[in-house]
Amino acid sequence: MEKIKQTLRDSAAARWAALFIVSFTMLCAYFLADAMAPLKGLLEGQLSWDSSDYGFFTSAYGWFNVFLFMLIFGGIILDKMGVRFTGLGATIIMVVGTLIKYWAVSTTSLDDQIWNILWFEVKAQVFMAGFGYAIFGVGVEVAGITVSKIIVKWFKGKELALAMGLEMAMARIGTGLALATSVPIARSLGHVSKPLLVALILLCIGLIAFIIYTFMDKKLDASQAAYDLDNEVVDEEESFKIKDILAIITNRGWWYIAILCVLFYSSVFPFLKYATDLMVNKFGVEESLAGFIPAVLPFGTILLTPLFGSIYDRKGKGASIMILGAILLIFVHSLFSIPFLNHWLIAIILVIILGVAFSLVPSAMWPSVPKIIPEKRLGTAYALIFWVQNWGLMGVPALIGWVLDKYCVIGERVVEGVTVSTYNYTIPMLIFTSFGILALVFGFLLKAEDKKKGYGLQLPNIEEKIVEG
Repeated sequence: MEKIKQTLRDSAAARWAALFIVSFTMLCAYFLADAMAPLKGLLEGQLSWDSSDYGFFTSAYGWFNVFLFMLIFGGIILDKMGVRFTGLGATIIMVVGTLIKYWAVSTTSLDDQIWNILWFEVKAQVFMAGFGYAIFGVGVEVAGITVSKIIVKWFKGKELALAMGLEMAMARIGTGLALATSVPIARSLGHVSKPLLVALILLCIGLIAFIIYTFMDKKLDASQAAYDLDNEVVDEEESFKIKDILAIITNRGWWYIAILCVLFYSSVFPFLKYATDLMVNKFGVEESLAGFIPAVLPFGTILLTPLFGSIYDRKGKGASIMILGAILLIFVHSLFSIPFLNHWLIAIILVIILGVAFSLVPSAMWPSVPKIIPEKRLGTAYALIFWVQNWGLMGVPALIGWVLDKYCVIGERVVEGVTVSTYNYTIPMLIFTSFGILALVFGFLLKAEDKKKGYGLQLPNIEEKIVEG
């Protein structure tokens, strides 16, 4: 008699439900990640921050991930302990970090205090807000690699790129909501800290959602164990060992993806941190409305990322998709750098095109990793990529803030009765353009490596089922 070859992941309803639940948790996380992005002007007006303070705070996202290797440890824990333990811990860490960040921005106890941290002076409020953001950064990045492994667990050999695209689309909803609503929330509730309070409430709901997912994951493992027993399947794959890190970092294809990742995300996420300020300073958009233009980018990816992911699933061409995304990145940022292109309609068009690029690259990049790295090393492989990415997410915002204060101040304006600087964004946009050019180079290198090693990046993800007569 033929054995029944079904696990819980073979149920479409179950795997899509699992995807929705963990994606909702990431939506809540990314709302907090970008809640402060549109508030640069209000931070300068209400809390007397400058661009360097804002850049310092924004760079804090990667402090612990980069210098304390927390992301790498998180990947190892993920491969050792599994998605339930790691994901739950990461979500709790996000909540704790958000609590500290909200307290720092809302309290008056840190006013006018300057602290000496290592070799430099920093405002106490800025440091504590950054400290909370750094803790949150550990949680959200580990949660990100955990969710990636969860999706591979449920969708490998099925609609993998589509599922990853839908998860990224949900996360982008969080980003878009943050960009569009943070300033209105802050103005209507009377303080720049109020969007963080809303984000904290959302994160607590996201924590509850992930707790619900853990029960589904436990049921999946039970169904997989029963399937293996019934079909006499023996798992001959060895468990993860520390030496497997060496196997990952000596893989040239992995390095090309990691470098492409840091270059691409350094051209997009730090840009979004300053995009609202760019709309005010270059395009003359009212501050209360400026966040809606960059918000078009993440909302635009909601349909496009799953669409491109589905194309990759069915048609392949993963490396080519990444190359096209890099070309669009160069086009957008180079036009943003031209001083006389300053009509708000141009800004909207460029943000829409950037959204297309932001849909193309991740939809192909993340599903390509399992083609290069075995599943037992996947958590650590994703963690190492995120670690490399965090160098950019930490360093680029600080670099842009420093460049703005050092070379780009062109005047002053009044925000809620406080005089703040106005900026010329030409140099920062040229910096972002250079990242796009380098991303294009590594896209071609990745395509050549795939052709040489036969990873299958240009092949479809969905495996055709062979029916035996």
